Amino acid sequence: MLLDRSSAIVGRAAAARTDPSARRRTACYNPHVRLVVTRCSVEYQGRLGARLAPAVRLLVFKADGSVAIHSDAKAYKPLNWMNPPCSVTETDGVITVATPKGETLVIELHEVLSDQSFDLGNDPGLEKDGVEAELQALIAARVEALQAGFTLVRREYPTDLGPVDLLCRDADGHAVVVEVKRIGEIAGVDQLLRYQERLDLDGTLAPTRGMFVATRIKPQARVYAESKGVECIEVDLDELRGGAPPDLKLF
Repeated sequence: MLLDRSSAIVGRAAAARTDPSARRRTACYNPHVRLVVTRCSVEYQGRLGARLAPAVRLLVFKADGSVAIHSDAKAYKPLNWMNPPCSVTETDGVITVATPKGETLVIELHEVLSDQSFDLGNDPGLEKDGVEAELQALIAARVEALQAGFTLVRREYPTDLGPVDLLCRDADGHAVVVEVKRIGEIAGVDQLLRYQERLDLDGTLAPTRGMFVATRIKPQARVYAESKGVECIEVDLDELRGGAPPDLKLF
């Protein structure tokens, strides 16, 4: 289902400028995915202050409560974003996103070019390719091969950002978030860091350790991971398939 609201928003903003009764605060939550192409300026207040000068950008509001601001650059990475849970409200062409921690993202809409909502329905989730799924299963069966004293808590540990490949505990009882990839790249490290940030909100798990595991980790990804305190381990798939003993260190 597609809903086009750009005309309505432009009309509402114009009415608000001339009719004081139209200046009211309205909830902007949408159970669908909302895509807004707009000339806008953005101001963030939280751990630090940041501002985006007026320019044409894409705003993405997802049904999970997340908000992302994109330009026609940086590939998939947004210029700024808010992770759920957060509240989204709209007042006279100004969208305010706030988190329980007191962070705010104020988006001033100078000109709305398109405002559409889509019902994406239920997503079946990511299906890993055969090698990656097999690798995860083999490591889960012998997690002590990663580090002595490791125990498996759960495979595919659920979070609101998606399932963590492996959640383990080390010999000291600390939670370890393990991300498994066939080829380790920077995108996989970023994925692991997002999971850690989410699980660190849980007092029974925080602070977590991060471990990035792959058959081959690219040099740039290794440098990036280690700069973030993430441990990198390369494993031999043939060794695992051959029933490598649990105490084998697979680097």
